[in-house]
Amino acid sequence: MKARRDAGLRARTAEAARALAAWAAEAVRGDLPDAVRDRAALILADDLGAMVAAADEPPVARMRAVLARSSGVPEATVFAPGAPRLDRASAASANGLAATWCELDEGYRGAPCHAGAYVLPALLAEAEARSETVSAVLAALAVSYEIAVRCARAFPFETMTVHPHAAFATIGAAAGIGLIRGFDAERLLDAVSAAATMAFAGPYDHAIEGALVRNAWTSAGAWIGLRAADGAEAGIAGLPESFYDVFAGAFGTGCVPQALAEGLGTDWAVLGGYHKVFACCQYAHAAIEATLALRQRFAGCRPEEIEEIVVETHPRGLTLTNVEPATVLAAKFSMPHAVAASAITGTGGQGAFDQRTLDDPQIAALRRRVRLEALPEIGPPPHDRPSRVTWRLRDGAWLTELCESARGGADQPFDTGTMLEKLRETTRGFPRMASCLGAIVQGGRGAAPWRDCVAEMTSEVVR
Repeated sequence: MKARRDAGLRARTAEAARALAAWAAEAVRGDLPDAVRDRAALILADDLGAMVAAADEPPVARMRAVLARSSGVPEATVFAPGAPRLDRASAASANGLAATWCELDEGYRGAPCHAGAYVLPALLAEAEARSETVSAVLAALAVSYEIAVRCARAFPFETMTVHPHAAFATIGAAAGIGLIRGFDAERLLDAVSAAATMAFAGPYDHAIEGALVRNAWTSAGAWIGLRAADGAEAGIAGLPESFYDVFAGAFGTGCVPQALAEGLGTDWAVLGGYHKVFACCQYAHAAIEATLALRQRFAGCRPEEIEEIVVETHPRGLTLTNVEPATVLAAKFSMPHAVAASAITGTGGQGAFDQRTLDDPQIAALRRRVRLEALPEIGPPPHDRPSRVTWRLRDGAWLTELCESARGGADQPFDTGTMLEKLRETTRGFPRMASCLGAIVQGGRGAAPWRDCVAEMTSEVVR
């Protein structure tokens, strides 16, 4: 049955898409506001660190080898110690796979969207191959991030059916490539609208079930976005109406045309993002914070004393139901694992989400004693993802902690020192990377070619 088309809404969406492309093509050529430039630099550093953190994951390493077999001229870096340089499309694919593997990449708080991971794998490969400057990279990142986020806001999914990585990665990648290549508004819209028609229906529940293909959606998105930009140069384009047709028409999302164009240049999406120190889905972060607070308050409480853990949480947190995660990815999308592992290990970082914790019988037993319930009252953003965690002890006592908003968002940002410490941890494989990226975060290196920065930060490796 063909979806009903609202001609007026479709036309308004097309007009807003034209306005967004016109603004973007102009904005990327100007100077970014200081706060926007600083946030773009932090997103660059944090997401690049997330890529490096996944370098030793066996499937990631095996995929690098597969891509290397068919790669063309080596022109872009794969951010893994010892990895060969590949052609830009292959490098974008390899880095796109790594970008979200560890669940340490940043995200946008106002809608399900990890725009940095959608933009950067393709953008960084293209910028290195073209020898663009750091400033040009940051401008293209900030503006293409805007395009991806505004699409996510304009076409909200009523339920978590299609994962945002599948829905919006192609758009972010195409925007980044088009902007770094200097496309005018018409060609940029050609590329991004074409990329929108190449979005795919990756099921959200695949993340909860631990299907590793979920991590490949940002890889595929990077490759598709780059090729959509190539196609635009050849005259192969979508339509301004493609966004409506794909999302409202084919996917059945809502449609808010004004979200594509209102506040452009004043309401910057990069300022509404969040960063992670917990290596899992952000929907579980408030529950982890509450759990760690309970653990600190009641340090003498042993796991075997806990009869039951009750997690009252927000609607998206209630989707993280997997009690027996089969893969590390599934554990990262399991509320029972998140609270059980953090209660026992005392961390929500990588140490709570690895194969060892999956196999730990004590953690597994506690996972089975976790019960999820809806939190009765949910506030407006940023208090729309709260969690209250209650430990019901075998002696009849109840211990409760509420976290209304997890740290890392615009309301409670991590300070620069915390982010640089995370960067040093995630980039251990490249000893010079943290200092080089730190200089960019601190406002330096703008005129330097990105290619030179990459050569410097990857010049030493630890395997």
